[in-house]
Amino acid sequence: MSKAYHPTIRVLTLLELLQNHRQLSGAELAQMLEIDRRSLRRYILTLEEMGIPIMTMRGRYGGYAIMPGFKLPPMMFNEEEGFAISLALSVARKMKLLDVPVAIESAQAKLQRILPEQLRQRLVATNASIELNLRPAMVPANKEILARLSDAIAQKRRVRLYYQGGDGSKSERMVNGYGVAYHATFWYVVGYCHLRRDMRSFRLDRILKLEVLAQYFDLPGDFNILDHLRSAVASIPRTYSVEVMLNTEMQTARRYLSDAIAVLEQTPEGVVLYNQSDDLAWFARQLASLPFDFVIRKPAQLQLELRELAQGLLDRLN
Repeated sequence: MSKAYHPTIRVLTLLELLQNHRQLSGAELAQMLEIDRRSLRRYILTLEEMGIPIMTMRGRYGGYAIMPGFKLPPMMFNEEEGFAISLALSVARKMKLLDVPVAIESAQAKLQRILPEQLRQRLVATNASIELNLRPAMVPANKEILARLSDAIAQKRRVRLYYQGGDGSKSERMVNGYGVAYHATFWYVVGYCHLRRDMRSFRLDRILKLEVLAQYFDLPGDFNILDHLRSAVASIPRTYSVEVMLNTEMQTARRYLSDAIAVLEQTPEGVVLYNQSDDLAWFARQLASLPFDFVIRKPAQLQLELRELAQGLLDRLN
């Protein structure tokens, strides 16, 4: 078994091993799953919480086994469950979230085989008629990196990242990973970086190598991964630092401005937009599309770009 498997896959694989063997020792199961004994006990507990009766035999010839006579019921889905799974698989395929297109196609084929014919035909028709206006991943997540990170985060274990920055520089980072998120067409791991002694976000496609370490850590209770990631991505230093006062309330501003391009702050004067940009002409077009007024505080070049944009539109009318 590959070490790249997600913890959920390992739990299901453990269940399959126990179903196919009368009894297996802890050492045998740990070796087959390529995990340590502590993780094995946690996965056994997960199965028990799912209602699977696991017998634990102690002693030299002890091990684990499923209670004799227990059989899992056949997997069945109602219409809502079948639709939800089918739609989720379609989204994963069209957004190219993972580098596993063959696995997604295989999962969809298996789902079609176990569904009643009438429901199967309805889902096929629905998938054929639905169009999803989604931005696919620029670089699909490496399934091995994603799985190993997810496993380390679930176990609250520190990782060592060999990372290549956007400028090509390479570094070695010790990171307490708090979570993995997909944002603005890229996958990121967010956590505490011991080298920088602060929170950092790392793109998964720039991780050259990953090692799971023996050290454990505690997750902060009030940390929101996506909120941090939105702010971090929009605040990456670029050529121009933009500051704009928006003549609207926060709810409306969030409706028209993507988290990927703007950090919004409520102040006594109103909602202030902060952005880092390399292309002021592009950012001027984003501002021009807003249905409310605004005042550019900086940079002055952005005002010039807006004037040129407005003049270009007027010239087209003449």
